[in-house]
Amino acid sequence: MDTNTSRLLSRLSESATIAMSRKARELKTAGRDIISLSLGEPDFDTPDVIKAAAYDAIKNNYTHYMPVPGYLEVREAICQKFERDNGLAYTPEQIVVSTGAKQSLMNTVLALVGDGDEVVVASPYWVSYADMVRLSGATLVDIKTGIDSDFKMTADQLRAALTPKTRLVFLNSPCNPSGSVYSRGEFEALAAVIAEHDRALVISDEIYEYIQFGEPHVSFAGIAGMKDRTITVNGVSKGFAMTGWRIGYIAAPQWIAEACTKLQGQFTSGTCGISQKAAQAAVEHGGPIAEGMRLEFGKRREMVIDLLGAVPGFRVNRPTGAFYLFPDVSELFGSTHAGGTINSGQDLAMYLLEDAGIATVGGDAFGSPACLRLSYAASEDVLREAIERIAASVARLKP
Repeated sequence: MDTNTSRLLSRLSESATIAMSRKARELKTAGRDIISLSLGEPDFDTPDVIKAAAYDAIKNNYTHYMPVPGYLEVREAICQKFERDNGLAYTPEQIVVSTGAKQSLMNTVLALVGDGDEVVVASPYWVSYADMVRLSGATLVDIKTGIDSDFKMTADQLRAALTPKTRLVFLNSPCNPSGSVYSRGEFEALAAVIAEHDRALVISDEIYEYIQFGEPHVSFAGIAGMKDRTITVNGVSKGFAMTGWRIGYIAAPQWIAEACTKLQGQFTSGTCGISQKAAQAAVEHGGPIAEGMRLEFGKRREMVIDLLGAVPGFRVNRPTGAFYLFPDVSELFGSTHAGGTINSGQDLAMYLLEDAGIATVGGDAFGSPACLRLSYAASEDVLREAIERIAASVARLKP
């Protein structure tokens, strides 16, 4: 029997965050005491007002096939959210609701790029961006950033990366994995460069919009001249602790929304009606119902920066969004332990898992092998213990 899979599948790698989570679960099942800081999931429950909307949806029989881009009233609520929170005017025809923001991103990439196109990303980037581009057949153009630039690309770097083949530029603010947030001025500088290339469009991934600790969120579509060239991707997973509800959405020029609807009609059709109605309640209430979570994340951020910054070999910056730290650990490269040598962030992540029982994710998966991603979506007590274990394990490394 031929057990070969398709050439298309060979372009994909397993998600590093999911792989580390699976490995951690296997060790737990085997009896190991594992603390997982690998997955990007809020450790809160969905607010009750959102759950109530789901109960009502069940009672009101939102259990049948629905329009492929989402219920009209849900898309209208998303339009109102953009007007209220971002100062952007959209019509329901420009909104597509999907089964998570990941599908929203994949729909957009497959609808817009293919063989011969180039897609620009700045590393570190969310792990799935690269595989989405590979799956489409386009070429990934990686702009390297580092901790000294707060993991943000400059306008000059973007100008050097853009060519006549550029079709898409990925922007992610607040960023997973770095937690970095672009200011309005930084976005304006990038927009001026993008405006020089008529064919270039922008995917602005804003899934962490409600988890920021500094200046108010800036939506890239709100930068002058960018609305008609920007596909804004958002959802309810992170800001409202709704990862399992699987609702994401785009706001885009109508021709792009129609293209994504066409794709989705063949892949999944419309997403779960009960989840849609829950998401409607979330976006109608907006940031205020998530404020308690944001404040708690902010407290943890300060604690983790202080504790992790004291671990030898960890260079830590001060991210202003999301719930991750992305320390540069390159000072530890060349260190050895009984199982081998630390030559990358992934090597260190595997060592910490085996030696300390702490699950993190190596920066290799995010395009930045000098770093390591840790989620602080865990209680303060758990985070303190995790960093104590990390410090002890690092101390056991031999120079």
